[in-house]
Amino acid sequence: MSNTLLKKPDLTDTQDQTATLATILYIEDNMANQKLVDRVLSRSNYKLILADDGLTGMEIAMRENIDLVLMDINLPDMNGRDITAALKAKPKFAHTPFIALTADASVENRNRSLAVGCDGFITKPIDIVAFPDQVKGFLEGVKEELPIERQQETLKTYVGELVGNLEAKVKELEAANVKLKKLDAAKSNFIHLVSHELRTPLTILNGYKMLLNSTINQGPVESARLAEISSGFEKGVTRLNTIIQEVVSVTKVTAASLNLSKGPTRISDTLEPVILNFEKSCIQRQISIVVDDLNELPLIHADGSQLALAFRNILGNAIKFTPDGGSIRIFSMTMHGSITVAFKDQGLGVPLHEQQAIFDPFYTLEPIENHSTSKTQFLGGGLGLGLPIAKGIIEAHNGRVWVESDGRDPKELPGSTFFVLLPTRDP
Repeated sequence: MSNTLLKKPDLTDTQDQTATLATILYIEDNMANQKLVDRVLSRSNYKLILADDGLTGMEIAMRENIDLVLMDINLPDMNGRDITAALKAKPKFAHTPFIALTADASVENRNRSLAVGCDGFITKPIDIVAFPDQVKGFLEGVKEELPIERQQETLKTYVGELVGNLEAKVKELEAANVKLKKLDAAKSNFIHLVSHELRTPLTILNGYKMLLNSTINQGPVESARLAEISSGFEKGVTRLNTIIQEVVSVTKVTAASLNLSKGPTRISDTLEPVILNFEKSCIQRQISIVVDDLNELPLIHADGSQLALAFRNILGNAIKFTPDGGSIRIFSMTMHGSITVAFKDQGLGVPLHEQQAIFDPFYTLEPIENHSTSKTQFLGGGLGLGLPIAKGIIEAHNGRVWVESDGRDPKELPGSTFFVLLPTRDP
């Protein structure tokens, strides 16, 4: 029997081979670059944490214990140099190496990166053989530096650019704040208008309910009387249904969930019932609607009922803003692959700066204090949803709607022309 002693295996060498050498944060929005760096560094037992954008990278850096930061310069949300400067100003990162890893190999980019706090500068594509040793060197204290005079000159330029960027951001935020205030006002106006619109049919229904109760209490009810009361109920229910349908329609349009049942559609057939729908109101207000011959327009592939709704909203808007005794002309133009239907009124016109906003949901030109229950009388009311719904329907048909007007003038009445462009065939 041999007297040779068996030595227990020493696991130290194996453990050293698999132990994590350092934790590295890589802020990079390009997935291919992420995968390459991860593959190269993982072979050298580095732990890599990835961040797709600057803000996420800063959050990870503050939360984790990071030994080294690899920083892309051109990120989608923040400039890599700005992130480096912000993190380097914190005591936690006083001794943490920050390495710029960028495809921009220019001397100017290198100088600016080093000036704001980067300890090294590596260009893409990386050298997969040399890269682990480069990282190791930076972890051990290797540092690239600029001459003091060059650093001061570069920092001065960087600070100037930073101030310019801040000024641009301030202006951007101010514009966003103005927009938010307008949206908040539009929301408040919409709530007011909905309350007003709902109150009218509810008042009608309540009035006819009281009338019905009173009539029943008086004894047997004549059929003619019941028919009159039934008609009143129908009027109130129809008005409520219209309000609900407008809100549902604009919700579908906003969510891009409008379902179209397309088929061969003739514009003249779609417009005819729309015009007849306004005939009574136009007679009362002595407004004439002049329609050019649309019968020669080519058939289009469209949802006729949805297009009719869009045309009704546009024509209704023209009637509402045209004074009594005015006229509205509907004409068309044909171009290669598309047709355009135009609604030209003799109304108040649309201010130049509001010619896009009128297609936004809940936007109203008139002060809500002047709101009335009639949608066809001069300056009549509504929820501010008609034109946005029309826009959504037309865009769902791959078309476009816009308005042209010389401005708004209640005395001169410059009028407006709404154009609806529709493709003659699906793309």
